Amino acid sequence: MIRAFKSEKIKACNQIQPGVNMPTDPLKDVSEIAKAAAEITKNVPVYEDALQPAAKQVGLALETVGKAVNAALLPVTALIWSADQLKDFVNTRVAKKLENIPPENIIPPKLTIAGPAIEALRYAGSDEQLADLYANLLATAMNRDTASGAHPAFVEIIKQLTSDEAKITKLFLSPTVFPVITVAWEYKNPTEGKTGGQDVLVNYSHIGVQAGCEFPDLTPTYLDNLCRLGLAEIPTFYQYTGLGVYDALENDSKVKQIVYEIDENLELKSKITKNGLKITSMGRQFVMACSG
Repeated sequence: MIRAFKSEKIKACNQIQPGVNMPTDPLKDVSEIAKAAAEITKNVPVYEDALQPAAKQVGLALETVGKAVNAALLPVTALIWSADQLKDFVNTRVAKKLENIPPENIIPPKLTIAGPAIEALRYAGSDEQLADLYANLLATAMNRDTASGAHPAFVEIIKQLTSDEAKITKLFLSPTVFPVITVAWEYKNPTEGKTGGQDVLVNYSHIGVQAGCEFPDLTPTYLDNLCRLGLAEIPTFYQYTGLGVYDALENDSKVKQIVYEIDENLELKSKITKNGLKITSMGRQFVMACSG
């Protein structure tokens, strides 16, 4: 009985159902579909023509940008030092810094310092300020009397410095003060919904000007980075007590303008917080090894 049922089911599936037109020639049907597709594509050029100008414009724009990018990167790639340039740097710049050291005191530097430093010079060697830091670090590491002060972390620190920040670190060698101020506004008569205040000028300093920075207006950012790297800090309650230490900053035209604008508002009053940049132990060791 089971076999008979299956046989009848197969026959039913193979029968043509009434009202359904089955193709007698599959190849002819494919041919008809191809002809219909060809008819449709005859109307497409209008659509393509509308898109082509835009597509061409995008292509031209990308080509123009590509040329600009290549032109901008060309001098950059040319600045990447070759092995010969690195060798010449060590034989001249580093040797110059060791010229007064007795030959018996010149030792092979630790690979953890020399390897990363020389590799970093491939990309930073064309930057005079950074190259000088690397040269000093290598010279320190090759002098038996100073090698202990060359810390492997100094290579990574130099990698994260700008030329301007390198200039600032050289100021750390001199025994001087580094005053900074923050200018803020506060409400004169605090009420509900009007309390507190806001900093307007944070960690403003003349250090960037003193160091001869190319972009002295970025000094607050430079100080933030030097603090982040552990070379310096600006403690909350660290303030110089000497007379006149902050006079130059308070009389700075930029500071006076901000104070004037705040005090012009009858609801507000200006506030100047005095602080100082403090060199850390790591910072002192860094400048001795890399800037001395």
